Amino acid sequence: MTTAATAAATDRCEARQANLYEPYEWRHPTVVAGVPWKNPVGTASGTFQYAAVRWFYDVSQLGAVSTKGVSPVPWEGNPGVRTAEGPASNINAVGLQNPGVDHYLEDDLPKLKAINANVVTNVCGHSDDDYAEVVAKLASSPADMLEINVSCPNVSHGGMSVGTDPQALYRLVSRLRSLTDKPMIVKLTPNVTDITAPAQAAVEAGADALSLINTVVGMRINTRTGKPIIDHVTGGVSGPAVLPIGLAKVWQVRTALPDVPIIGIGGIDSGEKALEYLYAGANAVEVGAAALFDPIAPLRIARELDALLDQRPDLAGKLAAGQSWR
Repeated sequence: MTTAATAAATDRCEARQANLYEPYEWRHPTVVAGVPWKNPVGTASGTFQYAAVRWFYDVSQLGAVSTKGVSPVPWEGNPGVRTAEGPASNINAVGLQNPGVDHYLEDDLPKLKAINANVVTNVCGHSDDDYAEVVAKLASSPADMLEINVSCPNVSHGGMSVGTDPQALYRLVSRLRSLTDKPMIVKLTPNVTDITAPAQAAVEAGADALSLINTVVGMRINTRTGKPIIDHVTGGVSGPAVLPIGLAKVWQVRTALPDVPIIGIGGIDSGEKALEYLYAGANAVEVGAAALFDPIAPLRIARELDALLDQRPDLAGKLAAGQSWR
């Protein structure tokens, strides 16, 4: 094992053994669309539940918390088998199950703001009207940022169909922009030929920042039956396997849009992988699938990244100023 690898492994061990409720002085903040983050690491929507993870670490220490997608009314999600394993990955077709925006405003959001968490509310819908209804209700809420999910590949309406059509995306984001002055992030799908086209459309319509990537479409087959394991047939692939895809998409969008804040997502399970996204051009990252097998992953990764940035003052300085490396 190299000296660098040994040091990284030591940092991970120390992060796991640390008291994650002890006060911690973050040394390397960032700024996303004018919103200060105490560090560049947040949770990715879909794998974070405050009621569960609050027993493991102090959630308010994260740079931001992106909550599970919020719809206008409660959604039960997809029926039947909804998850499967893949090589170095997870495949899910949960279908954006959630209790709806009214419950979110009465329960989830107040609890997160009570501990001074920086909250990014993820918004989902089956139609433009769905998105508009949720954003209108969130406009006067204490949520710090909104993340518009136009890219989920496991619902039957809306979702990814909007994210793959730049004209439809422009119309949707323009409408949502007229409903709120909150910083608005648009979450992009990688399941397109050229991700820079929807990225450009979202920004021209009023998006303040972009997050990418959402999951990649995939499936598994049960070889005993010859049928798909997931009842929805396909689902969204996440986990370490998608890291190279996420990095490439962030690099492409940063090249096309030099000044737009970007949050990198996909395959991040260590501080080193988060650092790769920052060098690719992200201003911050969100951790998703890693939290499924390691509940403390988001905070562990934040502490690992904080240590790595100690030795990279040029990069740390750009982040603190709200700029990207590239």
